[in-house]
Amino acid sequence: MTNTASEGQPERKRGSGARVVYESLRDEILDLSLAPGSPIDEVQLAERFSMSRTPIREALVRLAGEGLVETLPNRSTMVSNIDFLNLHTFFDAITLMYRVTTRLAAQNHVVTDLDIIRGHQAEFAAAVAAQDALAMIATNRAFHAAIAEAGRNPYYTALFLRLLDEGRRLLRLYYQSFQDQLPREFVDEHEAMIAAIAERDLDRSDRLARAHADQIVRQIQQFLARDTRQDIAL
Repeated sequence: MTNTASEGQPERKRGSGARVVYESLRDEILDLSLAPGSPIDEVQLAERFSMSRTPIREALVRLAGEGLVETLPNRSTMVSNIDFLNLHTFFDAITLMYRVTTRLAAQNHVVTDLDIIRGHQAEFAAAVAAQDALAMIATNRAFHAAIAEAGRNPYYTALFLRLLDEGRRLLRLYYQSFQDQLPREFVDEHEAMIAAIAERDLDRSDRLARAHADQIVRQIQQFLARDTRQDIAL
């Protein structure tokens, strides 16, 4: 009788290998353990995960779809670089999407939307309390995605999700600037946005979303441009 699994090891479900590789590499890229521009070797990954190159390639295709890796003309793969030269255009776009989606959520939400948004906020607060940066990134995305969904404009939602995904590594730097101990006041900013949405206060929702985006952008800019020079007598 043919044994379809290795001796003493359970048989993997179809697609589970690719998911394991995808989740592991995604977390390492988002955590910046795999730095932007780092080469990715399929052979080494196959050895590391003890699997064939097929699930490795499936995982890399998924990561490429999220903009986290890219394939070069010579068919080698690397972790996608962060376009720091055009960061100002990214900040401009994502600030606008924070404002538009929050304003529309105040205008168009239904009661069940608020339940979903509050649920994601509770998960975000728990991640902040645990100082789990990767969980903060994921729950923050879910929170703002739920607000966008409540706005009832799928075009804005799709664009905002793309920007949130592209900005995940920048958000990692944001949390890193606080040594992953995000001040409670920034968790409370979410609560204030929820309250404004619930009250259907469009202008306040807009102002709070703008202020929320502004402080994130400011913190990232200061962190990237921090002066760590040492005054050493020569």
